[in-house]
Amino acid sequence: MTYPSTSGTPLLVTGGTGTLGRHVVPLLRAAGHEVRVLTRHPRPDADGVTHVTGDLLTGEGVEAAVAGAHTVLHLAGGPKGDDVATRALVGAARGADVRHLVYISVVGADRVPLAWLRTKLESERAVADSGIPWTVLRAAQFHELTLTMVEKMTKLPVLPVPGGLRLQPVAAREVAARMAELTLAAPSGRVADLTGPEVHDLAALVRPYLALHGRRRRPHLPVRIPGKAGRAYREGANLTLEGAATGRLTWEEFLAERVAEKAAEAPARS
Repeated sequence: MTYPSTSGTPLLVTGGTGTLGRHVVPLLRAAGHEVRVLTRHPRPDADGVTHVTGDLLTGEGVEAAVAGAHTVLHLAGGPKGDDVATRALVGAARGADVRHLVYISVVGADRVPLAWLRTKLESERAVADSGIPWTVLRAAQFHELTLTMVEKMTKLPVLPVPGGLRLQPVAAREVAARMAELTLAAPSGRVADLTGPEVHDLAALVRPYLALHGRRRRPHLPVRIPGKAGRAYREGANLTLEGAATGRLTWEEFLAERVAEKAAEAPARS
């Protein structure tokens, strides 16, 4: 059942031009909704998507962006300041007629003692304490972001392998489908985490990448992640092994898709 919205009232999306937002916005448009996207820099409107300029870290333009939107989907995020940005958005949403506030967070936000994860947890709390009906989904690391990490690490002559570190990467488009579903449904509070279908250590993530690109294996250098964060990773605090919803696209399937996409693009460049 979808959550009723006023006809002609746009949905506001922050982070609508990012890795996740690029998948979510078309899904919301396909469902027949007008979409307003908050961006830091001006962009042209197109295909039922209106871009409004604002900055969540300074608060500039945020009230105007929220005005008239009954549902706000908060996807914007970065390495720092997410809690500040979320509080600015919540403050503006309180002053508007927002009826549903939806937020994407990260698996392990309350279990891994890293500064950027603390900002995610504080953002969750700001949403939950806003007084606005809300939904929060925690997702595992995206395949796309995992690929960026693997690409950088395989450029090194020796591959550092943090002992005990495991990941459950999930496809951004599968997270997007879930976020669109939650955005158009009734507020649900904290919902089940969404992870990928498999758990991998770093070496297992690297092997198929090297094989698909015809590159030799790198010698491994075991590395110990220090402190409380290292202990949390070794204990699997960044994983959800029970009770999570899982995506279907495996890491190897994702890599194969990327190789096929690049092969298809190559003739167009030549």
